[in-house]
Amino acid sequence: MWLGAPAPGGLALPAAQPSPSWLYAPRGVWLGDDLLVVADSGNHRVLIWHGRPDRDGAPADVVLGQADASSEGPAAGGRGPERGMHLPTGIVVTDGRLVVADAWHHRILVWDTVPTATDTPPDLVLGQPDAASVRENRGGPCASTTFYWPFGVAVIGEHFYVADTGNRRVLGWSGGLPASPDQAPDLILGQPDPTSREDNRGGPAGPATFRWPHDVTGNAERLLVADAGNHRLLGWAPHPDADTGADLALGQADLTGCGESPYAPGRADTLRFPYAADCDGDLLAVADTADNRILLWDGLPRDTGAAATAVLGQPTFTDTGENRWSGVTADTFCWPYGLSLHAGRLAVADSGNNRIMIWERRR
Repeated sequence: MWLGAPAPGGLALPAAQPSPSWLYAPRGVWLGDDLLVVADSGNHRVLIWHGRPDRDGAPADVVLGQADASSEGPAAGGRGPERGMHLPTGIVVTDGRLVVADAWHHRILVWDTVPTATDTPPDLVLGQPDAASVRENRGGPCASTTFYWPFGVAVIGEHFYVADTGNRRVLGWSGGLPASPDQAPDLILGQPDPTSREDNRGGPAGPATFRWPHDVTGNAERLLVADAGNHRLLGWAPHPDADTGADLALGQADLTGCGESPYAPGRADTLRFPYAADCDGDLLAVADTADNRILLWDGLPRDTGAAATAVLGQPTFTDTGENRWSGVTADTFCWPYGLSLHAGRLAVADSGNNRIMIWERRR
């Protein structure tokens, strides 16, 4: 199934005026049993489908971040950040609560229940002192309770994680979602202290550094971070309770590798700007964004440099072209930016093609 732009055979640009059916550069998606939530990032809004969409191009039934389904623009088109967003990206629903990474407002928005009405304001704002504030790091230096471009959010067991991308770190709360903006995390991963924010800690890439941590996933045993700027996934087993080095890297041959090969053929064991990852049991999916493909590992890898077992969006592991250098079809991508795995279904935010694509796994 697809949602958003149909683009039969060619790129379909977004409509000049938004609608509940069209998307503009979606960057995040979350898939549940009977719920679909999409970060329609270019329109600065979140769309919700209650129940499974029943046809291609089905319209959303709830819009958040705008007054209605035809409005657009940052901060609710100028109405203000209290109800608006600026480039929302990461999404998770946990215990009936909706969590959205409002990245360019440098905050995380939380609704205590998944809204059923358009333009519902959030119940909790994390990373800012109030719902009207939107400055990076609260307008001051980096600290344990501030964000700078938080692009990714995840709940794994009892842990709540934020990929605090602009501060080049991952923050973790061991008891789930924090109750207030001032609740400090239990874990700061990727930096030596709460005030540091340099790329790779100011040095070369290593097992305990990030350049552009963009998404977080994992299971009860393992934490995985999509370190997009270093073209790799880093993994920790078990989940770390303090800043420490990873024991696993995917996309690179070792724990210090960070290179890319933009003009070389793709491979099953390399990544270029992996912006998203998700797990469903032992199945791992990674959005290998700059190679215009999704890589799949059927069984969570245990060894650094492990090759993927399958690819979506390209005919072979060596192909990397946008829309296969041909046309937009049901099995092509142009910069897939976000994904969600759930109960044998995969949803992909195919950002460059202005659409969401959904697969159902068949054995």
